[in-house]
Amino acid sequence: MTEDGAPDGADAARARGETQAERTDRNWSELLQELRVAQTGVQLLTAFLLSLPFQQRFTTLNHEQRSLYLAVVLLSAGATGLLVMPVSIHRAVFGHREKQTLVRVASRVAQAGLALLALALAGVVALIFDVVEGRMAAIVAGAAALALLVVLWAIVPMAVRLRGNRDTGR
Repeated sequence: MTEDGAPDGADAARARGETQAERTDRNWSELLQELRVAQTGVQLLTAFLLSLPFQQRFTTLNHEQRSLYLAVVLLSAGATGLLVMPVSIHRAVFGHREKQTLVRVASRVAQAGLALLALALAGVVALIFDVVEGRMAAIVAGAAALALLVVLWAIVPMAVRLRGNRDTGR
């Protein structure tokens, strides 16, 4: 078993009848597919956020709302950077036989990017609720959005993984 609880390379390769290189290539391909979904969402969010200051109503935001907006922009930009970073890492190690390292690092970076994206989305929800309904509604809606994303993106996947481990005896 690896440090993240997944079967080690030799066990997984034997189970699928693939070499370690084939397994690493498959893992990289699967990670890229996941990143494509996340990158599209975070890039749309970031583009939307970057256009807001140029809207007429933006000047009506109070200081706290502007501060929240700026925090959300930073979170979204950070998430964008992290979710695109595996491409940069790939360029740096391409042709150097470092694909296993690439997959391991890119997976961790993607998880960090999803965490920042969850915070950014919760922040956007809070900002919208603050503008439309007030501070208390913003706090409740932002916390609820963050809790929902933690459940959907962390707790449910972990439960699925643990159940899979239990079902296979790992």
